[in-house]
Amino acid sequence: MSYRWDFATVFANWEALAIGALGTLRIFAICLVLGLSFGLVVGLGRYARRKAFYIPATIFVEFFRNTPVLVQILWFYFALPIVAPFEISPLAAAALGISLNSAAFSAEIYRGGIQSIEPGQWEGARALGMTYAQAMRRIILPQAIRRMLPALTNRGIEIFKMSTLASVVAYVELLQQGKLIASLNFNPIETYTVIALVFFVFLYPLVQATYVLERILAKSD
Repeated sequence: MSYRWDFATVFANWEALAIGALGTLRIFAICLVLGLSFGLVVGLGRYARRKAFYIPATIFVEFFRNTPVLVQILWFYFALPIVAPFEISPLAAAALGISLNSAAFSAEIYRGGIQSIEPGQWEGARALGMTYAQAMRRIILPQAIRRMLPALTNRGIEIFKMSTLASVVAYVELLQQGKLIASLNFNPIETYTVIALVFFVFLYPLVQATYVLERILAKSD
């Protein structure tokens, strides 16, 4: 049986897809900033020698790395309003789930990058009279970030793709809009094909830009 492709109805709803794309970019920007920045804080805690910092950071990482993002989003949306005296929007629930999960994985990237720096760098910083914070900010992190860049790039790509999970709480993003178009026109194959291509158009330039940045950093070394 031949299948009759129907892309016309998908492109006829380009405004709905555009609204979904803006929603995807919004939650991506929020989760990227929160996930990577909070991940740095947790990563420093995982690297710390004091148990007051190490233990809470480790509990956070192990919990959010070993529970599904989808379950976390659903918990924040449905359960959090029960245990806390306030309502939570679909955007906030999805952003919390994706950001905290990404922070847990990012923390391990930061910890591994910091640990990869030779001990002599720390000794040199102490010889210059730098405090721990000064050595971390001026010497260790600048070198570690270069080594962590490929892994952090992959984390950013994963965050972008995880934005589709926000559709489970009816947040208006690309997949949610695609579901609406597919249900109205009975063309899920065409709709999801277009959505996949839109994601590719967004992500491919980002990936190529990071390759260029990696080559620039390699030359500067």
